[in-house]
Amino acid sequence: MEQQLLLRVLDSFQLSPAQQLPAPSLPLSGLDADRNMLDVSFRTVRFLPPHPVSLDPLDVLQDAFAAALALFPQLAGSLRREDGRDVVFSGTGDDDVTVTLVLAASDMSVADVDADAPDSPLLDRLAPRDGDGGPAALALQATRFACGGLALGMRVAHALCDGAGSTKFLAAAARFARGEEQAVSPVWERRELLGPRDPPRVVTPFDAVLSTGDDDVARRGPYGCQTHDGLSRVCFHVSDARVETLRAALAAATGVKLTTFEVLAAFIWRAKVKANRTSTDEAVKMVYSMNISGLLDPPLPDGYWGNVCVPVYVALAAGDLVGRPLAETASLVKNSKLGVDEEYVRSYIDFQELRRGDGVTAGKCVSAFTDWRRLGHSEVDFGWGGPDAVLPLSWRLLGSVEPCFLLPYGAGDERRRRGFKVFVAVREEAVPRFKEEMEEILLQHEPCDCISAGKL
Repeated sequence: MEQQLLLRVLDSFQLSPAQQLPAPSLPLSGLDADRNMLDVSFRTVRFLPPHPVSLDPLDVLQDAFAAALALFPQLAGSLRREDGRDVVFSGTGDDDVTVTLVLAASDMSVADVDADAPDSPLLDRLAPRDGDGGPAALALQATRFACGGLALGMRVAHALCDGAGSTKFLAAAARFARGEEQAVSPVWERRELLGPRDPPRVVTPFDAVLSTGDDDVARRGPYGCQTHDGLSRVCFHVSDARVETLRAALAAATGVKLTTFEVLAAFIWRAKVKANRTSTDEAVKMVYSMNISGLLDPPLPDGYWGNVCVPVYVALAAGDLVGRPLAETASLVKNSKLGVDEEYVRSYIDFQELRRGDGVTAGKCVSAFTDWRRLGHSEVDFGWGGPDAVLPLSWRLLGSVEPCFLLPYGAGDERRRRGFKVFVAVREEAVPRFKEEMEEILLQHEPCDCISAGKL
């Protein structure tokens, strides 16, 4: 029998917020309403350690999520467009929506789950898929394994929160499970804190990286116009020591201190473009998200849980990217951060507001990068330990269908002492060439194809 069929549903609950929204519909922020976020599901799975025999983890989770939903009632709402604005709608009467929590079980052990296989059908079954759970912004699934371990899967509308925001909700539920008081009250105030200016004005130019007037993008969104077929999702095992050697060499060449992320983003971006054999005169871009919570004056409040990142782009001709020293590209990535200030944030929001119907796009040759190695996942502890691993299940990110995730190994994985792993989407025909490009930074003992059969 196929592994993905070895799950059985035990029960399904509809969780309703203990309090109603202050209004039937609430407007989203300018960052929430970015077309890169709208119509995108943010899907993840967390693997929790075995629970004490004295408790039923499924009962604990059900009670904890019901309590947390009272603090985050917007997650039970649905997204819609009203009077030209994107809003979260609370529902009235028969239109009331609830959050679905599915409880499932498997006779498998967590050790049977390959956490190094981003295209695993089994992993995909451990979280609600698009459309599962009805129109609510949030849906949850808890799967208990025979070993006592647990998989906690989540699907949440990206327009309501990013990874940091969804972690605030999960951490609140975890505090309820542990019987602790909430440290910070959730803050909504999307339009007040990150809405467009009146009138909108774009001071920071985005014309070099974003284009408008694409009717296809306006109609289908940035992801609907890209080719999803022919993409492979692969895992590579990266050596801390080899990356550090490369980072030191590039820093010496530039005279500038470079971060691991800056070096890796430049390295992997160039490797993908080379492997794709992109035409030398074609414009290629990389994009990453930058947290702006502390850039604003005043800073966003600690309880704010909406999208708090802006995209930052680096653009080059493919031939220029492949031909220039890697140190120069890493420096470009580093310098791209320097222009991100409050005006950049406000101008980006206003640009989206003014161009909303024009089809804003960064193009089709965009590589997106995000770093999950230090996101505070340990806060999501329901009383018997934080997650052993947290994995992404969504592959639409920052307007790109070819994302790259930097991920830590599970807490009990011995490879954690020597490196981390990379999940990346690569065009299928380019995978062999991309593997060759990646050899310089990989753990030496791994097979050269680097598509692991490792387990949690």
